[in-house]
Amino acid sequence: MTRDWLVCANCAGPVSEGRCPVCRASRQRMQRENGGFSLSPTVILWLIGLLAAITAVLYLEHQTA
Repeated sequence: MTRDWLVCANCAGPVSEGRCPVCRASRQRMQRENGGFSLSPTVILWLIGLLAAITAVLYLEHQTA
């Protein structure tokens, strides 16, 4: 889960916006734990689709050769 989906219990805003000190502290802690790198579900789906397309092209090239 990415921090984009988290809601702060202190200010009821998205943690990714960092509206209050609690949000900012949580956001910084998550960045340290994740190394500042997180993939959204949309990016993951695009990567899977790209991998499937590349695999299909390589398979078809192998069949025709």
